[in-house]
Amino acid sequence: MKLIKKILVFLLFVFVVAQFFGPEKNEGEMTSIEPFLAETAPPDDVKMILKESCFDCHSSVTRYPWYNNITPVNYWLADHIKHGKGHFDVSKWDEYSIKKKDHKLEELIEMVEAKTMPLESYTWAHKEARLTEDQINSVVTWAKMVRIKYSIESEVE
Repeated sequence: MKLIKKILVFLLFVFVVAQFFGPEKNEGEMTSIEPFLAETAPPDDVKMILKESCFDCHSSVTRYPWYNNITPVNYWLADHIKHGKGHFDVSKWDEYSIKKKDHKLEELIEMVEAKTMPLESYTWAHKEARLTEDQINSVVTWAKMVRIKYSIESEVE
């Protein structure tokens, strides 16, 4: 029993010390998403959906929940954000070619229609990020319209 007690005290000590360390936060300027919003011109309802369901993991602007201050949760969230931005980063929209922008929107449409985005693990804690059928239709319709614009622009090039 003494050994178990020592192990538990040691683990508690490690947990407390770990709280002083954490990953770098993803807190860029709100202006980093403005080029994306200006170019794709989402209607207000879609803009709100993107803000509540997408930008935390797919931009340099993350709204962190209170539990992000707890290690190891903060590392788990940082990993989600890193992977999310690796696939689709609206803060780097200006750096994408028209072809890549079109492809990213195509992926967005596929994933939203398949209900694989936003991630279920994200919507557990962010109930407002769950998309209704109407919201899915709004996002998909908007993204398809933007893709038409990009297909016209790519033909002109």
